[in-house]
Amino acid sequence: MMKLILNSGCESYRDFLENIKSSFEENRSTIHKARNELKEIHYAGVNTIVKSFKVPHLLNKIIYTYFRDSKAKRSYEYSLRISSFVPKAIGYVEFYKNGLLDTSYFISEKFEYTYTIREALKKKLNKTDAQYDAIYKAFAKFTFDLHENNIFHDDYSPGNILIKETQQGLEFKIVDINRMSFNVLTESKRAQNFEKLWALDDILKVMADEYTKFYSSSDAKIFKKSVLYFSNKNKKIKNFKKRLKGKPVTD
Repeated sequence: MMKLILNSGCESYRDFLENIKSSFEENRSTIHKARNELKEIHYAGVNTIVKSFKVPHLLNKIIYTYFRDSKAKRSYEYSLRISSFVPKAIGYVEFYKNGLLDTSYFISEKFEYTYTIREALKKKLNKTDAQYDAIYKAFAKFTFDLHENNIFHDDYSPGNILIKETQQGLEFKIVDINRMSFNVLTESKRAQNFEKLWALDDILKVMADEYTKFYSSSDAKIFKKSVLYFSNKNKKIKNFKKRLKGKPVTD
């Protein structure tokens, strides 16, 4: 059995989604492969990104069939909810085997980004310090806008933040959004959302200072300290785990 949901105005993609399993298996343009796999697939003149979610084990098959939305459905519905912050959602497909969820896919249009925030944080771009600071400040404003819309991305990490340079300025989009929460955010929660960037303290200070220009209810010094606290705490935990596994540690 197959369940297929299309976004409004995306009926022309129906055939593509109905055959997504074979299209995905035949395509070799893998962008990322770990627990889940992402591929770029060209269809009808449009570059799409197809995310294939790992087949759940038996217990999770039961849970996702009867008690919880699948990750594909969650990604799709979150995309509709925060459409201005993400690439355009096309739809999602779920395949069932023996009455239980088996494979699932989330499909969106590809956002033709220039670089991710990772390259900017590591200063791997051909830019001046002033240009880098402009990126960090624009990112701080984008993060503030997310928070003002009660959006907390649980994996707000460098590879999930895309940036496109346009004549009008920098355009940001977030991806990998199946883990999110939607609540009025406290000051502490806002500061915590910077922790997975793995950025240098000096860069985080630029971001925090810019953020508080818009977040008027916050004390700039206190917010900056909170951002640094959560970032350094996250680094210590991750580096401790790396040491236990004998992996190299980075600041």
